[in-house]
Amino acid sequence: MRLNEISYNDAVPIDGYGTGFFRIGGKRYDGPVLVMPTGVSGWGGFEDTAAVLDHVGDIDVLFVGTGAEIAHPPAAFRTVLEDAGIGVETMASPAACRTYNVLLSEGRRVAVALLPV
Repeated sequence: MRLNEISYNDAVPIDGYGTGFFRIGGKRYDGPVLVMPTGVSGWGGFEDTAAVLDHVGDIDVLFVGTGAEIAHPPAAFRTVLEDAGIGVETMASPAACRTYNVLLSEGRRVAVALLPV
């Protein structure tokens, strides 16, 4: 088997998570977070679409981690982002972290919004 070192360019990978926090790019973030191509910030939940909409044209897909279990986001949240041309994929936060890292390593234009487990 051949192993290759992963390169993330300027974006930051998600290193891990635990009860109420995420470790991203070597730093701990408590509570909900938004990981965009330009960096990491707190996220206000499903009512907070402004920070994502600031990146229209920079990302193709936003992964939404809904905590320990998968849950459907409000329809208005999905509609606002999809109308702006951003795809929305919802999954449990652990799966969202893994999927984000894989696609980020492939150079894809992705972001992730995460609710803690």
